[in-house]
Amino acid sequence: MDALNPTPVRRSEQLGEEIEERIVTGVYPPGMRLDEQELAAAFGVSRTPIREALIQLASIGLVEIRPRRGATVPEMSADRLCEMFEVMAELESMCGRLAARRILPAELARLRDAHQACEEARDAGKPDLYYQLNEVFHRRIYEASHNGFLAEQATALHRRLRPYRRLQLRVRNRMQSSFSEHAGIVEAIVAGDGEQAASLLRAHVVVQGERFTDLVATLRQMNAPAEPEAATAQ
Repeated sequence: MDALNPTPVRRSEQLGEEIEERIVTGVYPPGMRLDEQELAAAFGVSRTPIREALIQLASIGLVEIRPRRGATVPEMSADRLCEMFEVMAELESMCGRLAARRILPAELARLRDAHQACEEARDAGKPDLYYQLNEVFHRRIYEASHNGFLAEQATALHRRLRPYRRLQLRVRNRMQSSFSEHAGIVEAIVAGDGEQAASLLRAHVVVQGERFTDLVATLRQMNAPAEPEAATAQ
C-alpha cells in the first residue's frame, strides 16, 4: 500500500469525520439536535450511513444518543478538553516507557515505516493525511507496550480527541514540529531509553500554554462567520 494513498475508508467513516469536524468547529454547536433525515439530505446520502456515523461518534463521546430525543451535540468546555489532553499525555508516556523496554524487532521496523510515511505526508504538505498516518505511528507504540489494557485505554482516548489533535496540525509549522518530535521519540525507543521516550511523548501530546491557546484560536477562527462581500460599485 502506498503510504500517501491509504486504504479507502467506509462512507459512514467519512461522514463521521465530516460531522465530527463540524462539531469541533462549532458548525454544529453544543445542544444541537442532529436529525438523521436532515443530515442525509445535507450530505446527499441515505439515512443508513448517517445513522452508522452517529453511532460511531457516540461511541467516542462526540455525540449523545438518548431514547426519544435522538442524537445531540454535548457540551465540551476548554477546561475539560485540557484535562483530557493531560490524561492522554500520561497514557502515551506510559506506552512509550514500556515500548522502549519491550519492543520487538518486527515492531520496531513497523514503527520506522510509520515514521517514514509521516515524513512523506509532511513533505507533500498534506496535514489531514499526515494525521491519518500519525494515528498509525502512535498505534505502533501502543502495541509495542505489550500491555493490552493500557493500549485499549490509550486508543479509546485517542479516538475521543481525534478531531482536536487533527486541528492542531493546521496551526502553522505544527506538522513540521510534530514530525521532529516523532524523530526524537523513535530514537529514544531504539536506544531503549524508557524515561526519555516517556518524557518526549508526554511533551508531544500535552496541550498547554501557547499550544492550547493556538488550538482554541484555531477553533474560533474556523467557527467565525464569513465576512460579508463588499457591495458591487454601481
